[in-house]
Amino acid sequence: MSQISAKTVKELRDKTGVGMMDCKKALDETGGDMQKAMEYLRKKGAALAAKRAEREAREGVIVVKINNVADTGVILELNCETDFVARGEDFTGFAEVIAQTALESGIDSAERMMNVSLSDAYGSESVEDAIKTMTGKLGEKIELKRLEYVKTEAGLVAGYVHPGSKLGAMVKVTGENTQESVVFAKDIAMQVAAASPIVVERSGVPSDYIDKEKEIYRQQALSQGKPEQFVDKIVTGRLEKYYQEVVLLEQSFIKDSNAKVQDVLKDFIKQHDMQMTIDGFIRYQLGE
Repeated sequence: MSQISAKTVKELRDKTGVGMMDCKKALDETGGDMQKAMEYLRKKGAALAAKRAEREAREGVIVVKINNVADTGVILELNCETDFVARGEDFTGFAEVIAQTALESGIDSAERMMNVSLSDAYGSESVEDAIKTMTGKLGEKIELKRLEYVKTEAGLVAGYVHPGSKLGAMVKVTGENTQESVVFAKDIAMQVAAASPIVVERSGVPSDYIDKEKEIYRQQALSQGKPEQFVDKIVTGRLEKYYQEVVLLEQSFIKDSNAKVQDVLKDFIKQHDMQMTIDGFIRYQLGE
């Protein structure tokens, strides 16, 4: 068998990102054939992925990507097994490429994303195959848990990822797409990430949620010995506090606890003489 040069080993490493020793072994096993060596490494990654399929991937990152004109966005969660791998450049770079590809291709789910090809940097592999290759490289289970795509024709999309990349949010807003409105929408995305609302406005709270909360408050009041004639009033008061916790527009604004989000929105509309409504949001927290 001919001697495999260090240059060839390095070339394979540059193409795959796999360690030098593994690249050397792949070339030895395939007689120095670059394409066969890449396939060898791919199969090795697939075998490891199958072996680790039952393991739990609870660590990872949340990534948000917004396009240059701020009318389209993607949010995704990519998982691995350990925080050490989650913080590494190989893993975070891989997550960024998946998100950017989804944004450019208009992919709206993790399932659809699996068949999409990535850039030359990943050998133009499909996401599914690239995940297997990355598993072989990093030695951990890698899983694209979820992904969502948002586009607006009459407003803008903004996003926020909290430092550490374990929490992120994306909001969709109807209104004039200006520099000021983009900054404001990013603040709303930060609000969503930090305060964890479940709906934009009160009417969106599911009726079964309300019924459940009412029953909890009623039982609490009765167990505390409150007179029956006062229980309904107590339940109503506690329900108001519940709305202030879960309804975005009724939450205290994270940048000014003395103001509600709806008041900040009204002030922005008045100050900039433009109409704006918050249409919806997506919030991802790692492991939810």
